[in-house]
Amino acid sequence: MEDKEKRLLSVVVSVYNEELVLEDFLAETQAVLETIPWEYELIFVNDGSQDTSLMLLEQFVKRNSHIRLINFSRNFGHEAAMIAGIDYSRGDGVICMDADLQHPPACIPEIVQKFEEGYGVVNLVRTQNKDAGFFKNVTSTAFYKVLNLLSPVHFEENASDFLAFSRAAANVLRQAYRERVRFLRGYVQSLGFPKTTLYYEARERQAGKSKYNIGKLVKFSVNSLLCFSDMPLKLGIYSGCFMALVGLVVMIYTIYSKLAHGTPSGYATIVVLLCFMFSLLMVIVGIIGEYVAILFAEVKGRPIYIVERVEGLETDPRATPKEKSGPTSENASLDGRQEGKLPG
Repeated sequence: MEDKEKRLLSVVVSVYNEELVLEDFLAETQAVLETIPWEYELIFVNDGSQDTSLMLLEQFVKRNSHIRLINFSRNFGHEAAMIAGIDYSRGDGVICMDADLQHPPACIPEIVQKFEEGYGVVNLVRTQNKDAGFFKNVTSTAFYKVLNLLSPVHFEENASDFLAFSRAAANVLRQAYRERVRFLRGYVQSLGFPKTTLYYEARERQAGKSKYNIGKLVKFSVNSLLCFSDMPLKLGIYSGCFMALVGLVVMIYTIYSKLAHGTPSGYATIVVLLCFMFSLLMVIVGIIGEYVAILFAEVKGRPIYIVERVEGLETDPRATPKEKSGPTSENASLDGRQEGKLPG
């Protein structure tokens, strides 16, 4: 085993329009990283920011040799940014976190300690989110309860995108989990490596505002559920059985009404049943459509992200030590590289 002093920690930070908080994030995070017994690298992934975030990150790279920059050609989303950081990370341990300081850098030494104890996955669970309202906290809890109900994999409730895992786990994510519709925190929890849980209190955002509106959160939640469960597809079977039972009950009630009163029940019951049945049918068709949309995205095979350029990285770190000859053809397509070289 390598000496602890020579072990490397990769901290992956997704950045999208965070110009107001980047300086504070770097100062606080770097102060913590200087206290740990490992070497470190800070990998900032600029996810198509429209403000001056890219300019600030370029300055960071010039000022500090520990900082790397991956700049996307456009906005590909938070999940893609984290995957890119993982692809380019070189560390024995990898931490993914946001730049808004809601993920406290003070947790990093404790995460490193868990790595040294032999854990391959460290889940970080929010005990409180001061920046979220009552509605968001309730829906977040409900999301995990529904996910655990439908999925064969158990997930830590209130787990966040603040997560950490070993090099072995990172290699699995690089090679196997390449879906276009993703749920990274779910992937990490389902890997099966020895895992533990740390708890933290999410602070209020230092500046700016959340990039997730209600629409994006709903879409993310639906995609996450569909990524880990095929139970919604079976809804048609269960619904058919239920409606057959309802039909039987209505038939018995109609016959009874005819025999007892001489006239069957009115048309209201029939109309209500038809509306209910067609509504249920449309829901099932919609669920099937969501699965088809996911399959369509996978079949097209478009890149998860496209890197415009990198700074602070001299070699391609995505290959494991035994694979330093160059990226695989699959990985090469992820950021537009040809034979390990950046375009332009």
